Amino acid sequence: MSRELFDKEKEERRARNLAFAERGVKFTDIETAYIDADTEIGPGSEIGPCVTIEAGSEIGSGCVIGQGCVISASRVHDGARVEQNSRVIDSIVGAGARILLSVLTECVVGENSTVGPFAYLRPDSDVGRDVKIGDFVEIKNSRIGDGTKVSHLTYVGDSDLGEHINLGCGVVFVNYDGVEKHRSVVEDGAFIGCNVNIVSPVNVGENAYIAAGTTVTTDVPAGNLSVGRARTKNIPGWVERRKKG
Repeated sequence: MSRELFDKEKEERRARNLAFAERGVKFTDIETAYIDADTEIGPGSEIGPCVTIEAGSEIGSGCVIGQGCVISASRVHDGARVEQNSRVIDSIVGAGARILLSVLTECVVGENSTVGPFAYLRPDSDVGRDVKIGDFVEIKNSRIGDGTKVSHLTYVGDSDLGEHINLGCGVVFVNYDGVEKHRSVVEDGAFIGCNVNIVSPVNVGENAYIAAGTTVTTDVPAGNLSVGRARTKNIPGWVERRKKG
């Protein structure tokens, strides 16, 4: 890029930022916000340093876009917060949502939901209202109903989850058999314990419980408890004998 072209683009970017500022947008550092043409930002929104907002994006009023975020062809609703070092691509983020240190691609996040830190929402993921998607969670081609919690260290792939479900730590939806992808359904109010494998395709019924450490390979009827784990055996004196050996 020539120096003349570089200077021209810098001046055009600064002029756009000043125009947004005159309409009530707040900038932490107006020189380091990279906002393309064909974008919209509502009054009262705050844009942090080193933010990139690419063409086709719409930012509502009263939003907070934190430092280092990248937003591309996306819609962020009024009052939403997209916080530091996130990347939001072709997504819809609902009012009151909080996005922390996460990657979002071609997905939807509903109102008052929280995502991250360190979450990864892949294409065709639809997260409802008041949902918690926590740290080190990956969602792919799945629907997450209102009020459901997927708090940490979990993979949900090709599945439909209802409302007010709790997924414990280390839950994996085993959706790929090496040839084809399969889809599972978890109905409203189910409780999925820690370290559970759901081998698709299965249906977990309404208000069913799956005990920690269980691998689910068949449907779980509504209101049932599913348990699949080896019984614990304690061997007295084993440690001491091992040390002497």
